[in-house]
Amino acid sequence: MEAIIDEVVDPADLKKFEKIYAEQSGRGPASTKAQFEYAWCLVRCRSPQDLRKGTVLLEDLFHRVGDDHAKRDYLFYLAVGHTRLKEYEKALKYTEAILKVEPKNHQAAQLREHIKKKMKIDGLVGMAIVGGAAAVAVGGLVGLGLALSKK
Repeated sequence: MEAIIDEVVDPADLKKFEKIYAEQSGRGPASTKAQFEYAWCLVRCRSPQDLRKGTVLLEDLFHRVGDDHAKRDYLFYLAVGHTRLKEYEKALKYTEAILKVEPKNHQAAQLREHIKKKMKIDGLVGMAIVGGAAAVAVGGLVGLGLALSKK
């Protein structure tokens, strides 16, 4: 699962699919295929703005396209995009939606477990940062108190 989450799009692929999408969009609505390929490239970018744009395009596809198989793919890649954005609650929502319809979908189950692990790790790191900042603040106040008491 790490390979899927950590994969970064080849800049040449991004350019290629962006061009196709832009050309089609200039003449009217882009094809589902062009929009999906461009969105999938964006979801594999490092830039949070590109990641967001990719998730917006995937959400649009999810709401417009009636094919259940395609919808499952859109949900999966939405979960990947939101995981990369560290929006774990949204990512979990998408994996749960897949598993509700396909309880034996191993890829969605693996992604769900990966997301839960990331939430736990990021939560612990966040608590450590807050705890460290609190310790520094308390240490500073104690130091200030000692300095003032010596005057």
